[in-house]
Amino acid sequence: MKLAVFDCDGTLVDGQAPICEAMEAAFAAFSLPAPSRGAIRRAVGLSLPQAIRQLLPESDAARQDAMAEAYKLSFRTAREQGRVAQPLFPGIADTLRALHGAGWTLGVATGMSDRGLAFCLDANGIAGLFVTLQTADRHPSKPHPAMLEQALAEAGALPSEAVMIGDTAYDIQMATTAHVRAIGVDWGYHHPRELLAAGAEAVVESPAQLAEHLLR
Repeated sequence: MKLAVFDCDGTLVDGQAPICEAMEAAFAAFSLPAPSRGAIRRAVGLSLPQAIRQLLPESDAARQDAMAEAYKLSFRTAREQGRVAQPLFPGIADTLRALHGAGWTLGVATGMSDRGLAFCLDANGIAGLFVTLQTADRHPSKPHPAMLEQALAEAGALPSEAVMIGDTAYDIQMATTAHVRAIGVDWGYHHPRELLAAGAEAVVESPAQLAEHLLR
């Protein structure tokens, strides 16, 4: 068994524009100044309530929940209007298919919702490559290891047989807590030095380099 579990946004797809726009709309709905896009990008990878808590720590739980609903409404409306672009990073599709063809089992562990992840994977034509999909709808936010532990259980893999691939320290911390090796990617939201400090065994600079690292 060889199991590769991927984060989605920032690792498989580039969805930063619709995320930033939906978060800005959520803050505007409550007449609050929006955080910088840099701050919003740093919160990507957390589940939505935790991301809002990080961006607006002085607010109470009720306000955070209400803003999360405003974010969901804005994002859903944009998607229904065809304004959400979540393209695969160049080379990702080839890397996924190379791993799949080499006998790797593939999964996803993401702060997205079930619905959002399904839409994203279907739109990019890669849904059929994954045997386990773990989202924020059914688990605590990263870096809690629940998502990754469930992915291991569904794939029938031991921690020693798996690797987590992600672009944020939250992904790497989740992996180390679950005793799974972790590889960082440098095209996402956190700096490579943060990924290495969190415990990544390596940080790759391209999807092709990731495939080379795993298939050697």
